[in-house]
Amino acid sequence: MTGGAPVSGTRPISLLLYSDDVDTRTKVRTAIGKRLAADLPPVEWTEVATPAAVVSAADAGGFDVLILDGEAVPAGGMGMCRQLKEEIFECPPVLVLTGRPQDAWLATWSRADAAVPHPLDPRALAEAVSVLARRRRG
Repeated sequence: MTGGAPVSGTRPISLLLYSDDVDTRTKVRTAIGKRLAADLPPVEWTEVATPAAVVSAADAGGFDVLILDGEAVPAGGMGMCRQLKEEIFECPPVLVLTGRPQDAWLATWSRADAAVPHPLDPRALAEAVSVLARRRRG
């Protein structure tokens, strides 16, 4: 796996969203909206629902942030995060959606750069993704 180089300039913030649950994907997209913050470009989404699609999309590169659902089936976002961090050179920052606040330690094990628990707090989610996108953009 090769991953992609950090993205810069005024290109849209490219987010990869992985969840097998369409309702979770809708909640994440709604919480973030069309723009993370006034100083950042608009958001561009790539949604995937299978582990193979996550690996393929992440390997193709070009993402600013990966958002992985820790509760996804058959492969949870935490396991996927650990795999991506080990296999993709310069892996983009990863935010893991955890099942509950007490699962934050699992996100640390997975090498996630941030974690937000369910039920999703739109402000916390948007802020966490903004921080990771700014870090990626430099």
